[in-house]
Amino acid sequence: MDIEREVMEQDVLLVGAGPANLACAIKLKQLCAKHNETSENKLEPEISIIEKAPEIGHHQLSGAVMDPKGISELFPNWQEEGFPIESPVVNDAMIELSSQHKRGGPKFVPPAMRNHGKFIVSLNKVVKWLAEKAEAAGVNVFPGFPGAEMLYDGNRVKGVRVKDMGVDKWGEPKDGEFMPGGDLTAKVTVLGEGTRGSLAKHLIPKLKLDKDSNHQMYQIGVKEVWKLGEKGKQVLKKGDVYHTMNYPLPNGVFGGGWIYGMDNDMVSIGLVVGLDYKDATLDPHQLFQRWKTHDFLKSILGDGEVLHYGAKTIPDGGYFAMPKLTADGVMLVGDTAGFLNSMRLKGIHLAMKSGMLAAETIFECLKDGDFSAERLHKYQNAFETSWAKAELWGVRNFRQGFQLSEIFGMANTAAGLVTGGRGFFKRLHSEPDHELCSVETPGTTPAQPASQYDDKLTFDKLKDVYYSGSTHEENQPCHLQVTKPDICVTKCTIEYGNPCQHFCPAKVYEMMPVDEAKGMSPQLNREGEGTPNAQGLVLKINASNCVHCKTCDIKDPYQIINWVVPEGGGGPVYTNM
Repeated sequence: MDIEREVMEQDVLLVGAGPANLACAIKLKQLCAKHNETSENKLEPEISIIEKAPEIGHHQLSGAVMDPKGISELFPNWQEEGFPIESPVVNDAMIELSSQHKRGGPKFVPPAMRNHGKFIVSLNKVVKWLAEKAEAAGVNVFPGFPGAEMLYDGNRVKGVRVKDMGVDKWGEPKDGEFMPGGDLTAKVTVLGEGTRGSLAKHLIPKLKLDKDSNHQMYQIGVKEVWKLGEKGKQVLKKGDVYHTMNYPLPNGVFGGGWIYGMDNDMVSIGLVVGLDYKDATLDPHQLFQRWKTHDFLKSILGDGEVLHYGAKTIPDGGYFAMPKLTADGVMLVGDTAGFLNSMRLKGIHLAMKSGMLAAETIFECLKDGDFSAERLHKYQNAFETSWAKAELWGVRNFRQGFQLSEIFGMANTAAGLVTGGRGFFKRLHSEPDHELCSVETPGTTPAQPASQYDDKLTFDKLKDVYYSGSTHEENQPCHLQVTKPDICVTKCTIEYGNPCQHFCPAKVYEMMPVDEAKGMSPQLNREGEGTPNAQGLVLKINASNCVHCKTCDIKDPYQIINWVVPEGGGGPVYTNM
């Protein structure tokens, strides 16, 4: 049917209220204000940020130890202005774990992981603070406005369409509730959607921005925030930063853990797992729970209490995996463009720098009234001469080496330290994460039963989802679209044992009997009719559990899961994350 949509015009439209886009909007306002002090040609652009979360910060998660380089450029007096920090880093240690032992400490910290002069932060607090600064400067910030699709004029991006509201799970308008999404048009659209952005993942190949790039690589970070008990306070202090190696990661699986002492006797803990693993039964959430049973973790958490849970994917392919940053009418910033130093496991400062560089180019376009593709490309040129490029260039072959093998990765990293990041080869390439599941060892291991966990130190996925605060309107189209559902009960069952049951950290995907999956399975129609697999099971999607980590979109071996934005108001509610 023909739908009449409201068209709202602005000069600059930013999609996603993360640190990159908020820094972009603030920097642009700063540049315009300084220009207006001395020029008669005043610049007062209409700048809007739309965000899929119902409140700013609800979908923001990071470790996080922040390099202050980015925020210091944006606000030189950031500490005096009340920027939220949990603590300066006081102690720094790298700890190697085995199932029974630990070794390491401050003397074993490699240069890239030394964090003195850095700050432990909560990312959702950081973006709330930045959003207040942006609104005070006159930026329009609209939470609960999920961008559903790009608007094009040929190959020129002209804006974004907001998702329709009031549609039921079968795609039909609800009586009296349907509200068509508006078309937001702009002279330039800036995509800062985070990892594997639902708009950017289609735009990048459409405009061939990744033509000369490596395949992007990803990790998943599974995280909890705990309140320490009296015994834990004796082991971990505010400002302590510990990173762990090895246990419980299987051989050949890239990753590691973090333990950060926060303010108010809280601790941020998490395990990062590279999504280029081969075992289709590997379960990052399960590994995270096992990690907490190590005596070292138990000494910290044993008499504590879990407060929050979340998960997020991280783009760690490095400089060679970055797409082109601009096309006609559009710019890419932050995690969407791969601004992350995988060796340091830091990206907040790089995300902010990318936003500021984009803002400087937009400012020049505003002054000259020229938003051509050639003018927007100056953002790419600015990046190539910036400290952000220099930092990413210095680790350009780091992560790819570990995809070949752990031994080669370690040796290549050591070589990179003396060759300016080059390592053994000028350019290492990488394979897509989803192609690396082994079809020779199909995943047949059942999901771990809830009885495995004690609900004090370890938790099953459903209990952790409760701590994420995630909720979604039940009667809406499923935002986890399975484009070829028959594959789930045929090839995927036979070849991989349906790995979505394992890699999802929120128990979104389950293989269930037909009677238990009615209305929630892409294999079944409204009447609950469909073809199950040989075991009589179909795929059930518990979309209301989703914590928006995007792991399924990345790791699904057939690339038939398309993660799209749900209606505004859905998703996790991250606090102190």
